[in-house]
Amino acid sequence: MIPLTSVLSHKGRGSRNPNLDDTLGLEVKELLNSSLENPAMWQLYGQDHILKQLRPSLEQGRLAHAYLLVGPPHIGKMSLAIHLAQSVNCLEGSVAPCGACGQCERIVRGQHADVRITTVFQPEDSRVTRTVIGIGDVKEALHQANLKPYEGSCSVLIFDGVESMSEEAANALLKTLEEPPPQVLILLLTANEEALLSTIRSRCRRLDLRPVPKQQLAERLVAEHNAEPELAERLARLSRGCPGWAISALADPQILEERDDQLAQVQEVAQANLEGRFAFASDLAARFGRDRESSRQTLFLWLRWWRDLLLVKEGAEEYVNNQEQLSQLRLQAANLTGPQVVSFIRALVETLEALDDNANPRLALEVLMLSLPAPVS
Repeated sequence: MIPLTSVLSHKGRGSRNPNLDDTLGLEVKELLNSSLENPAMWQLYGQDHILKQLRPSLEQGRLAHAYLLVGPPHIGKMSLAIHLAQSVNCLEGSVAPCGACGQCERIVRGQHADVRITTVFQPEDSRVTRTVIGIGDVKEALHQANLKPYEGSCSVLIFDGVESMSEEAANALLKTLEEPPPQVLILLLTANEEALLSTIRSRCRRLDLRPVPKQQLAERLVAEHNAEPELAERLARLSRGCPGWAISALADPQILEERDDQLAQVQEVAQANLEGRFAFASDLAARFGRDRESSRQTLFLWLRWWRDLLLVKEGAEEYVNNQEQLSQLRLQAANLTGPQVVSFIRALVETLEALDDNANPRLALEVLMLSLPAPVS
């Protein structure tokens, strides 16, 4: 079992591992603080449609045995999962978790015996590279499902990043979904629903977490996190409606610095010769072997940059995501044709799909570099 606090600290800080004194991730810290300030409330911003969907089942005490929580990274899937775990174990017995009873507090602190998280999370001191949720992980979690709850009224199994589950593990989970034990709630969290077995998707009730509108998110950062309006607007725009990323970036300026460094690398590689491009492909492929999600996010950053180039080419600069880089975008766009930009965007999408289908990372990324338009002399 991986402690909830460690998982969320890792997710909130990228690949860094904070000290033991800072084990609560920013997302859960905010959840904990908000729960204490506003008891008996769902602390899930911008997802009112999900609360409306869940309310009748919670009022009747008839939740489905399994839910599939779908949404991009940092949208709030883990916060929703923790709230659901609290709701089915809360001593107050209300629709919304009270956030103050012993059950609610132990769950949000990651100390509850009946709430278990299984993920690809890998501590920095681990010598073994983990890229999938394996059959052993799932069997260990499902063993708990067959036991009676120890300290609460319901056992909750949370599988975070279920798209990274091996085929053997997915089939083992499927058997439990087909014949779910009583007093167990299974929550599957994914950013890539299509990577799951259709039989798993069909046996779960789907909860779709949607991006928060930019203006609403910016206003929240100002009102609740004392962000400067200009910074709040930038974070809301760059987060693409994902509150977790915006809040983390506000608390840790290094996140924005690293993002700027990655964008500089996008431009450098575009001007590099073939040797330099292949060196980048090799480095990214090696990282993919250690941390798939981080590598995928790098490619998504490339995708957003080239989308911005296309917008500049088409005279739609007001929709550019990287507004702070507009001058660099104009310079690069001036040396490209529209078809070249579209072709490379298509190559990026195909590379992401190939990596999801377990293509050889180095080969897929080298083919991508061959698709990159030649640098201007």
